[in-house]
Amino acid sequence: MSSINYESIAQKDAAHVMQTYGRQPIALASGKGALVRDIYGVEYIDCVAGIAVNNVGHCHPRVVEAIKSQAEKLIHVSNLYYTEVQANLAEELVKLTGMERAFFCNSGAEAVEAAMKLARVTTGKTEFIAAERSFHGRTMGSLSVTYKEIYRAPFRPLVQEEIFVPYDDANAMAEAITEKTAAIIIEPIQGEGGVHVPSDGYLQEVRRICDEHGILLIFDEVQTGFGRTGKWFCKDHFGLQPDIMCMAKAMGGGFPMGGIVARKGIAFGKGQHASTFGGNPLACAAALGSISAIKEDKLLEHATEVGIYFMDKLRKANISGFKEVRGRGLMIGLELERNCTEIVEYARKNGVLLNSTSETVIRFAPPLVITKDQIDRVVEVIEQA
Repeated sequence: MSSINYESIAQKDAAHVMQTYGRQPIALASGKGALVRDIYGVEYIDCVAGIAVNNVGHCHPRVVEAIKSQAEKLIHVSNLYYTEVQANLAEELVKLTGMERAFFCNSGAEAVEAAMKLARVTTGKTEFIAAERSFHGRTMGSLSVTYKEIYRAPFRPLVQEEIFVPYDDANAMAEAITEKTAAIIIEPIQGEGGVHVPSDGYLQEVRRICDEHGILLIFDEVQTGFGRTGKWFCKDHFGLQPDIMCMAKAMGGGFPMGGIVARKGIAFGKGQHASTFGGNPLACAAALGSISAIKEDKLLEHATEVGIYFMDKLRKANISGFKEVRGRGLMIGLELERNCTEIVEYARKNGVLLNSTSETVIRFAPPLVITKDQIDRVVEVIEQA
């Protein structure tokens, strides 16, 4: 039992932290696998996973050991010098993605910024087409291709004016292209927008349209990458390659890291982009540990199997206001004909951490190591709510 109390933590936060988050009224202290504990020792099944970050589970032994071992040798050096661990990670990512080169940064928003810069410098064009309901980040560039007006309005003028078209409508994408279009940027499955899965053939048609018009295709796999959908990357479900792909969230197994990979012929030149902390030895070691855990623990197969089980359980459950379940692997959205706030609160009070997005959608993005027994408990709590 901790001597620390929640009230003192919340008071310090209120006094000293910019109040940008709507926090749940608990203070977490530890985690293992798909479970976390608060400062009082109360245990929760975590269906948020740091918003699709802790794919291999909290404090996976391989990630912990990789960080500990690397921290004893070298934590950070400038990118003015080579490190073996960064070169090894780049080689591994190229193998996993089928792309040619990587650039490392520290977050998803930074990855999107890098992709936008690379698209501009490659094409000589300046504008981007994005989808309605999209979320690509909150920095000035990434915010320019993020759809939600409440995020955008206070910060105008942005890098570009609004160029959004309906998701899952390839014709709308084609019609929006102009002589200024550098790239289309899209989430292969929309996350923050409510876990929307594209229709068969949609992304392949977007790829064809980009090729026809000589523009680039950027996949934002920040949320869908590293096994979240049951494949290494969501693009693998559709059998196609983007020109540039953004990665982050689960990349470092919980350690902050982001990056992009690009196909042959697309790369920054010297001095065109940089990141002081990007690809630092500690982050790269964590990422290699996480990738190793996904392989050794067969988490792609597990995410596929229990994802099907999870969605089937939700569809068969007696859930008030049920409308639809959609998703792929362990990226699942439960849409209700009601606001989900009360359900999220009830679940927390009964040992399950949930996240609501788009007000009427509960987004499930648990650690890929979640068990069927834990899923059964999650669904039971939602039924009770």
